[in-house]
Formats: sequence, structure tokens, C-alpha cells
Amino acid sequence: MRFHHLLIFLLAFLSLKAQDSTLTIGLKETPPFVIKDASGRPAGLSHSFWELIDDEVPARIKYQWYDNVETMLNGLAQNEVDLSINPITVTEQRMDSLDFSQPYFISGTAMVRRAESSWMVFLSNFFSKQFFSALAILLGIILLFGILVWFFERRKADGEQFRKNWRGIFDGFWWSAVTMTTVGYGDKSPETTGGRTIAFIWMFTAILLISGLTAGVASALTVKSIESKIENVEDLRRFNTGTIDATGTAEYLGNYGLPNQFYSSVDEGFEAVRKGEIDVFIFDRPVLRFYLEKGSNSDLHMESRNLKTDYYSFTYPKNSALRDALDPKIVKALKSDSWNFILRKASSQK
Repeated sequence: MRFHHLLIFLLAFLSLKAQDSTLTIGLKETPPFVIKDASGRPAGLSHSFWELIDDEVPARIKYQWYDNVETMLNGLAQNEVDLSINPITVTEQRMDSLDFSQPYFISGTAMVRRAESSWMVFLSNFFSKQFFSALAILLGIILLFGILVWFFERRKADGEQFRKNWRGIFDGFWWSAVTMTTVGYGDKSPETTGGRTIAFIWMFTAILLISGLTAGVASALTVKSIESKIENVEDLRRFNTGTIDATGTAEYLGNYGLPNQFYSSVDEGFEAVRKGEIDVFIFDRPVLRFYLEKGSNSDLHMESRNLKTDYYSFTYPKNSALRDALDPKIVKALKSDSWNFILRKASSQK
């Protein structure tokens, strides 16, 4: 069987490189999968996986670097390179012009937002525009009943409880607030028939107001909490979103009329979240994790939920014979102890 696979590869390779014994691999730096070291040589998880296959490839390997994924995929489509080992997500649009190998890594599309403590989230939800609007209305009603009771009580000759001049309005406001909260200090109480009638109405009105205010605050907090959650891609319509242009994530979001902004790098996207240009930055989970851990990004948080599952594959020009030749080697490498060791080592370094 081993000889059979080798023969298939040789035939496929010879059909592609009749005059050349070099296999050209296209690369775009995408940590932690593809990293360009100081000498210009590739490293990273994808390259480590390729090295498990490399020994069985009867050809000299040449690497060609690209500045962005779109240029690299165009190069593949035009047969500038024989394949790419970058972690490329398989999408329907890409399958029209490219071929893909057996997936070698399963990941997900994740979201990064500003990190906020539970207390900060609570306070931001509580002290909202709606809260201050309700508070202003409540203070206005308290003041109204305070003025009404003062209007009747100001005629009392002694003026000990409700002063006759305009300062008596503050006495009425104090009485109205104490009555509404049922504190009942007893330092001020209406003595006239009109004042007591206003007091009677205010007592029952205050009960209804307090009940309504409590229910309104609880409802507002619940709604705010629900609105801040992202369960699926449809929920993203309530937020300003961003991702990297010409990527699988951009294509996926584009099917839903998203994102709102495009960026050229993960660091640029993170900075946009910090500045408030966008609420959520969306991209591949392993890449986001790498960038979050490499710098001072404690002010950012990656959501635990994936928007979708991603399958990373090698990429070939359309109808490339290399796909059938390499797929058995990919499956063999996936089952090897060496690959499992590489994954465990990468996981332990997070």
C-alpha cells in the first residue's frame, strides 16, 4: 500500500512538473499556524504538520510568501504555486476556483469584545438613559405633590412645618419624598383638609409608582442583559462588527450583510474595539487567542461561544492531482503520535 501511494504521488507530481522537480508552496503569515522566522523560513502548527508529510514527498520544496490571503488564493487559482499549507477555511465560493484537501485542523469562528467586570456591566445597564429618564419623571411627580401640599399648608399661621415663603416648597418636597418611601419621620404632616386630601392621594399613588419603578428597573436590566448576549450570527445585527477582509470569516459574515468594517490585521481590529469603532471583532479562534496572549490585551475578552465550526485544509489549484496524492499522507499524519504531541505541546504553552 505504501508503494502504491508513492506511485500515485510520483505520477501526480510528474504530471504537474514534467520539467521541474520543485514543489512550490504558497504561504501567508498567520500565527500560530504559519510564522515567518527571522531567516525567512516558515514555522508554526501548519508547517509542523507539513513536516510530517514532507519526508514522503519526492521533490525539493520551495516556499513563496504572500502579503495577504486573497493574493495567495489568486496565485493558487492561476497555478503560480502548487499548494498552500495555510489554515484556509473551506467555503462554497472558494470551492468554485480551488480544490481542498482532507481537513487537518478543526476550529471555530470566535468573537472578541471589550472586557468588562460584572459590576461594570451591571452599572452600565442600570444607569442607562431610560433609568435617568424614569428618575427625572419620578422627581417631577414628587415635586408636584410637594408643591400641592405646600399650597394648602402654607396658610397655617405658625409655619413650623411648611414655611410660608418659597422655601416651603423644599419642605413639601421633603415631605413628599419621605411619604413615598414610607419612612415616616413624622417631622412634617399636613393639618389642613386640602393638605390631607393631597396626602391621601399621594400615599396610594406612591405605592403604584414604587411598584412600577421596581418592575421597570428589573425589566430594563433583563432586556439589557439579553441584548448584550450573542447566541448566533443574527444577534450580531445589533452590534457594529469587524473582521479581516478577503477571508473565510468575511465571506461567511457577508452572507448575512455583515460586517460593518474591514481591517487588514488582527491588531488593527483589536484597536478598533478599544476605540469603540466596533463592538465585536470576529475571526478564527486560534488566531485570536494567539494575538490576545502575545500582547497587553487584558482589556479584551474572547467569547466562549463559536459562531460556526471551521475546517482547515491545504489548498490546491482546481483539478490538481496533488490532492489525491497527498490526502492519504494527511490522514496518516493526523493519526500519528507526532501530531498529537505537537498539539499537546501547543496547548500547554497557551
